[in-house]
This record gives sequence, structure tokens and C-alpha cells, in this order.
Amino acid sequence: MSDLAIGDAAPDFDLEADGDSRFTLSDLKGKPVVVYFYPKDNTPGCTKEAIAFTDNIDAFKDLGATIFGISPDSARKHDNFIAKHNLAVRLGADTDNATAEAYGVWVEKSMYGKKYMGVERATFLVDADGKIAQIWRKVKVPGHAEAVLEAVKAL
Repeated sequence: MSDLAIGDAAPDFDLEADGDSRFTLSDLKGKPVVVYFYPKDNTPGCTKEAIAFTDNIDAFKDLGATIFGISPDSARKHDNFIAKHNLAVRLGADTDNATAEAYGVWVEKSMYGKKYMGVERATFLVDADGKIAQIWRKVKVPGHAEAVLEAVKAL
């Protein structure tokens, strides 16, 4: 479990991504990156979050920011998710949960009294120097993309 804090170096990662590509955080040094973790493609909250970031994608691009979503789903599932909802965000396949662990979002969860391991919805704003500028944990989806956009504007 990682206790990342604002000002820490963002853990680098290299993940298989949508569109038969790879995504490496360090390749974007010099630009802000929004890294958001979500539990699963095509679930209500995760779909709303991806659509909200897509709805604001032009404003993020105008600020030079890249948005990258990460879940344990495969890149093929991400391709289907993107096509189904016409998403404009890039999505990475953290199938071994190593990136989620590095960011401290692979956590014990509980549903109907059953405990299991899963991804905590969280967002990390990484600045141009590769440092964490802002962290949102246990994200509530309504208004979240807009709050992240405001933080990017403040960089």
C-alpha cells in the first residue's frame, strides 16, 4: 500500500492501452497528466466518470493536459467501452493491479458483508515535472471532472 502525497514523484507505469497501443507516464513529462483509477468498464459510475471526462476533453487539451483512465479490465474491453460510449479518453489495462498498488488504490472493499480486493475510485493530477499536484480519493462522480479541470487550470 502506497501513501502517496502531494509533491511526491508520480510512480511511472507502462501499460497496454486502448487501440492496440501502450501508455507510459514518463513519456508525457513536461505536460500535466490526469491519471484516474476506476473499478470496471461499463458499470454505472465508471461510465458516468468516463463520459464526464470526455465531455470536458477539449478544455483539458487546451491546457495541454492528457487524461488517462486505468482499470483492471483488458485493453480489448477498453476498446469496446470506448466504442460503446464514444469516449475520447485513453484507457490503460492494469490487469495485474501493479499500477493500482503503486498508487495505493488497490484496497480491501466490502459489499454485502463480503470483503474483496478492488480498485478505489481515485484521481491523481501529475504536473509537468512528474510530481503529484493533487489527489482525489474515494471519488464521487458528479462534478468530479469539472473539479479536476479547475485544478489543472491552477497549475
